[in-house]
Amino acid sequence: MVDAGALFVYTRGMTTGTKATRKAKKGETIFKAPAKVNLSLKVQGKREDGYHDVDILMAGLDLEDELVFHNSRTTTLVCDTPGMPTDESNLVMKAAREFEKAYGRLSKQHITLIKNIPHGAGLGGGSADAAVTLKACNELLGTNYTDEELHAMATALGSDVPFFLNPVISRCTGRGEIVTPVPELAGWSSPIVLLKPQFAVSTPSAYKLLHGAHRIKGVNYNAQVVDDIKLVNELERAVFTKFPVLGFTKMWMLGQPGVRAALMSGSGSTLFALTETMEQAHAVAEAAKAEIDPTLWSYCGYVNPQGKQ
Repeated sequence: MVDAGALFVYTRGMTTGTKATRKAKKGETIFKAPAKVNLSLKVQGKREDGYHDVDILMAGLDLEDELVFHNSRTTTLVCDTPGMPTDESNLVMKAAREFEKAYGRLSKQHITLIKNIPHGAGLGGGSADAAVTLKACNELLGTNYTDEELHAMATALGSDVPFFLNPVISRCTGRGEIVTPVPELAGWSSPIVLLKPQFAVSTPSAYKLLHGAHRIKGVNYNAQVVDDIKLVNELERAVFTKFPVLGFTKMWMLGQPGVRAALMSGSGSTLFALTETMEQAHAVAEAAKAEIDPTLWSYCGYVNPQGKQ
């Protein structure tokens, strides 16, 4: 059930993250849309347009949605997740319409969205799906729009969407749409474990609570350093004020063997921990379900998977 005015949205998610395994059938083309985490998120003030200026260090994950494209008489969307809207409110459909606006005609694609990235998690699933829809239409229809033209379409769809056109570790500024790759981190990667409870967090509501939030005793909001990367999230105070369980879970993660840093991603509700080994990441996920909440959604993989190749 979704309440647009509330801070959270209850969801029925999987308890364990999985990678999509769909194989293309005749006439289909499959595109993958990776999730992201914010290694750093700093809020620099409110803008005249109602958004906030931000300074974000964003990195892709090997957790991916899949979008299956097939030529059709019109533009349609179906999704494998019950309850996921497939009408014009879905960012995939918004992206298709934005592309069609530039193209001057219908893209005529039947799109099947296979969701592995949970909704309302701070992992950018909807934005990733939108960006990949733009790239897929550009490729399949042979329109050869430039990176700059695709970026303009992406910016019209949302602040996070431009990052996913090329999801390498990048600094995202402005309201998030100004994307600058960080080449010195291109070869960096780390095992990561993601934990998400059975509720989601509304990004606009999190920002609204930012200035009235307070610190929860016993929760560390200070920057953490891993391999010279400074990890901090200035939305944690606002979200943890509303959902103290997230702050306490973060501190629990920091106390687990092999955890190098733990942080909330974006506006939550996902928390992540960087670990020394993949075995330690799996151990954290298993312990969290045993000690905190057996219904937690979890995923173990790599942040910036290109860096470990």
